[in-house]
Amino acid sequence: MNHLLFLPNLGTGEIIIIAFAILLIFGGKKIPELMKGIGKGVRNFKDGVKGIEEDIKLDDTDSNK
Repeated sequence: MNHLLFLPNLGTGEIIIIAFAILLIFGGKKIPELMKGIGKGVRNFKDGVKGIEEDIKLDDTDSNK
């Protein structure tokens, strides 16, 4: 099972073409802003998951008492 969801095996050439297309669409100045936004979104998601895990652990310890 060497396939990623809907993507077949991507080689270096295909990845370079995709990166070039993204550069053409968004431009050089927008890409850092886009990556910064994605980073903040991932960080918020991880913080939310961590908060839920802590809530579950607290509920679990409260029910064991």
